[in-house]
Amino acid sequence: MLPDYAVYRLSGREMAKYLVVYALLDACVSYLFFCSWIAFVLLLPGAVLFLREQRNSLQARRAREMTRQFLDGIQMLSASLQAGYSVENALHEALRELQKVYDSDSVIVREFRLMDAQIGMNRNMEELFLDFGRRCAVDDIRSFAEVFLTAKRSGGDLLAIIRNTSSCIRQKQETMQEIETCLSGKVMEQNIMSLIPIFILAYIRLSSPEFLSTMYGNITGVAVMGCCFAVYVAAYFWGRKIVRIEV
Repeated sequence: MLPDYAVYRLSGREMAKYLVVYALLDACVSYLFFCSWIAFVLLLPGAVLFLREQRNSLQARRAREMTRQFLDGIQMLSASLQAGYSVENALHEALRELQKVYDSDSVIVREFRLMDAQIGMNRNMEELFLDFGRRCAVDDIRSFAEVFLTAKRSGGDLLAIIRNTSSCIRQKQETMQEIETCLSGKVMEQNIMSLIPIFILAYIRLSSPEFLSTMYGNITGVAVMGCCFAVYVAAYFWGRKIVRIEV
């Protein structure tokens, strides 16, 4: 069965790591905001949302890496076409070059190796690119596959199309890198500002526990601290949404 990259699946080690991280966060929040084991138990279902957030983050990271590798792949394919190879042989030569740059278990090497093997079984190259585009769920790769299909079947200039497509993808990647560079300072500020309330609450909790004693063990205190925690969580995700820009 061909690998499906549309959904990231956490490995057993990743699952265990993130569950431990969430348990520590849950214990910290329960101690600082509610000082209760009941709160720890009630917040445990939040692990599902935490795992989903981590999975989405890892999926986005893998998609960016796949786009970068695919850009290198089609640039090597373009170079082989320019050297006079046919499209099928150009793919084989591009695979040889990619194996010098990436590990054998990298996505682009696996996919180009799979394409090269299926071409030997009389599969159409444009169909292989389309299949890869559907399975990877990356817009740039899917768009390239559709353009490649149209050009291949209409007799267009494949070399010019591949060059133009790779140029567009490269420009998009450079724009994303520039945005990330410009926002890196703001992201750091947002992370620091998100931790400051926790540090302040921990400092008061440890240095002057009697100052917050009235906030624990009664309905009014639990309600107030619950509202504060809800506002804190909402502000954290709002801040992350502000500094997250899609191209």
